[in-house]
Amino acid sequence: MAVEVYLVFNGNCREAVSFYEKVFNTDKAEIMTFGDSPQNPNYKLPEEAMDLVMHTRLSILGSNVMFSDTFPGSPFTVGNNVTLAIVLDDEAQLRSAYEGLKEGGKVNMELQETFWSKCYGSLTDKFGIEWQLSYEERN
Repeated sequence: MAVEVYLVFNGNCREAVSFYEKVFNTDKAEIMTFGDSPQNPNYKLPEEAMDLVMHTRLSILGSNVMFSDTFPGSPFTVGNNVTLAIVLDDEAQLRSAYEGLKEGGKVNMELQETFWSKCYGSLTDKFGIEWQLSYEERN
């Protein structure tokens, strides 16, 4: 069993998923759109919802992360209440992920040595998702 993170976007989920596929060198995600879902004859799906992502998943460094667009007209708040922590024993891989994620984003703390890690940094990526990256030696 694992805790899986679900990230919701405001119409740019496909772009975000494509970005994370590249950053983490993952398999291409299978995307299910709202238009792919069984339709309720009593409720016509708005045209602007048809191609929005209803659900997809990526395996990022061994963890499943799920993604969706918000349904048109639903409230949306940029993911300031979600932080994803990446803990790696491969410093080169950590630095590569950090460099990829900071593209178009905002660095909160440059990669540096801390009392808990010889290489730690945090940033908010261009989609408003906060990431913490930390090196941890495995014995």
